[in-house]
Amino acid sequence: MTRRKRGQPGGKSGRSRRTTGGDTVGLRIIGGRFRGRKLLYGGDRRVRPMKDRVREALFNLIGPRIRQKHAVDLFAGTGALGLEAISRGAVRATLIEQHYPTAAILRRNVAALEIDEIVHIVTADVFVWAARKPELSGDPWVVFSSPPYDFYVDRADEMLGLIGRLMESAPAESIFAVEADRRFDFTQLPDATAWDVRTYPPATVGVWRKPALDGGDS
Repeated sequence: MTRRKRGQPGGKSGRSRRTTGGDTVGLRIIGGRFRGRKLLYGGDRRVRPMKDRVREALFNLIGPRIRQKHAVDLFAGTGALGLEAISRGAVRATLIEQHYPTAAILRRNVAALEIDEIVHIVTADVFVWAARKPELSGDPWVVFSSPPYDFYVDRADEMLGLIGRLMESAPAESIFAVEADRRFDFTQLPDATAWDVRTYPPATVGVWRKPALDGGDS
């Protein structure tokens, strides 16, 4: 695992193999209408990629519930989680990435897939962005939180506040997917008993679904 200090790029979604140029080795969308499409990855070791097997397991947990949702990728990196969501049926995506060079690569990935009209890229600090209570579409969200693992230790209160506020403001039937490592105690999250937590060493993934307004399962 690559650790990253505050202010360095955040992200995931692919393999962590370094490249020498702007292209990537092995980073691609693994399901849906864009399955097999390659994504650019600058090879910056400070961007911690989510392993393919974890990404696939995560989307298996979410399943068809991804459809017709607004994907919100909080620490977007190359954008592979948000773009994977679009590939599998999400109707739009908001991708937040603070690091300008990484955000530039993200824009190239979105342009290559020709989905600029439904993907909004925000170059900002995630915590500041969320504190401003951004207006998103009325569709249910699928929120991905996959920051550097150290954030859950060094910035634990901020992470819990970030996730908690978004859970509270999310529309009914929204889904949250949180990736951390073994140091993070998922019982600290709001509605702790409702999280479906799975371990894919070294990653731990938790999925939470906000109930429908009628109280049924989303």
